[in-house]
Amino acid sequence: QGQRRSCFTDREFVMGEARWSLPILRKGWSKMEHNVVLTMRGITMTFPGVKALDNVDLTLRKGEIMALMGENGAGKSTLIKCLTGINAFDAGEIRVDGIDEPVVNHSTLDAQKKGISTVYQEVNLCPNLSVAENLFIGREPKTKLGTIDWKTMTAKSNRIIKSLDLDIDVTKNLEEYSLALQQMIAIARAVDMDCKVLILDEPTSSLDDHEVEKLFVLMRQLKEKGVAIVFVTHFLEQVYAVCDRITVLRNGILVGEYPIEELPRVKLVAAMMGKDFDDLAAVKSEEKKDFTNVPVVIDAQGMSHKGKIKPFDLQIHKGEVVGLTGLLGSGRSELARVIYGADKNQTGKLFVNGKEAKINAPIDAMNLGMGLLPDDRKAEGIIADLSVRENIILAMQAKRGMFKLLPMSRQNEIADKYIELLQIKTASRETLIGQLSGGNQQKVILARWLATDPEFLILDEPTRGIDVGTKTEIQKLVIELADQGKSLIFISSEIEEMLRTCSKLVVLRDGQEVGEITEELTQGHVMQSIAGGGRNE
Repeated sequence: QGQRRSCFTDREFVMGEARWSLPILRKGWSKMEHNVVLTMRGITMTFPGVKALDNVDLTLRKGEIMALMGENGAGKSTLIKCLTGINAFDAGEIRVDGIDEPVVNHSTLDAQKKGISTVYQEVNLCPNLSVAENLFIGREPKTKLGTIDWKTMTAKSNRIIKSLDLDIDVTKNLEEYSLALQQMIAIARAVDMDCKVLILDEPTSSLDDHEVEKLFVLMRQLKEKGVAIVFVTHFLEQVYAVCDRITVLRNGILVGEYPIEELPRVKLVAAMMGKDFDDLAAVKSEEKKDFTNVPVVIDAQGMSHKGKIKPFDLQIHKGEVVGLTGLLGSGRSELARVIYGADKNQTGKLFVNGKEAKINAPIDAMNLGMGLLPDDRKAEGIIADLSVRENIILAMQAKRGMFKLLPMSRQNEIADKYIELLQIKTASRETLIGQLSGGNQQKVILARWLATDPEFLILDEPTRGIDVGTKTEIQKLVIELADQGKSLIFISSEIEEMLRTCSKLVVLRDGQEVGEITEELTQGHVMQSIAGGGRNE
């Protein structure tokens, strides 16, 4: 079965004239097999028009951290939902250590009772309740009179928190703590419910490096206590920092299970994408463009927003990709929002194609040929209850006005064009966008703005939380748009991605522009500029 029997390695034996290729257990595997806490075998599930999972296997062992990897739409979330009772699967079998019969969970509560808990990127606890109340919600200790035993609950909560080396006041409301600590509290709740299997679904997407390391410390502590962890993430460096093994899915099919030391990054990406991978090296042409005599499309002069952005000047030429870089909270998104009019500027002026622009609302920016893809696609990008078609034509319809509806035939034509152009994976144009994977949702929002044929486009974290393959496609699209003469602002937390797409980087710190880099676009130079803050042209 090739890679799917990755716990074995072939060894050739010679007996007389015959040669035999026999599977030999890798060193230490028999011991791990003895510690299996969860197996999923032949899991198959079909959505209308799409086979989401096709005969997928998964094995999880006590005291290991396993990365579940794959591109958006590979089937990771669907497999987790089949395990935790959110989705009913068509075929296959799930077995959990300590339970003699195959299990079928009908709800997340069912799964929790069997020792399977999930912590999502969006913490699903109650921010207006105390930490102790969140830890024991639904299972509060009671007094003899049937009321909540607050003293016992507080004492037990303190023991749980201290056992995980967390410094938290359990009497304070959950909302008083950072997202990182809220996730750790959610993990603490799962562990206290006799969790055998802990699923962490994109837990680090909204955390900074320091918070990520805190989470990793907690994960390692749980590993030492024998908890088996499934770690879903798009950050490759995090996989190699904390995981023991990798399971790769592609298009709803199991590609293979690999010990971490046997799957270097390039091979992992190749496994996820299903083709050889050149480490994203060839996205941008090596030929450097000179914009000296190219017309200026966007000219911001002394613009600011009180409390967020200090006065700044910025010029963007036709066909230029300008990157905004800096540490988290440096003002990258805020600067872009001021230019677009999402946040009103208090000082300064904006010139578009040489003429002063009065932007009082985003619709004014749209009418000037501008578009903004926001960094939070769920809150500010998609409308989950509308179809893919409706989401794509939204900006175009807004520009026309509510009394000039686009004909349905035209809507279908536009939607089909961009579904094909951007390779959006959807059962049909009428599928609700909320049913699509994160990467495909991002493509739909891109399609929304491309349909308006913008002259100037702001892309704020367009590849956050999406797979490597889709990242590459979006980066190539940025270069193609620039080659077509469109001007772009590109914002990303990944410096390497900026270097592949941008012709100039503007460095920000504490809401202020502290440097521009047009020469020596290297990671080391950018990092030095962020730290030192000097202008370098």
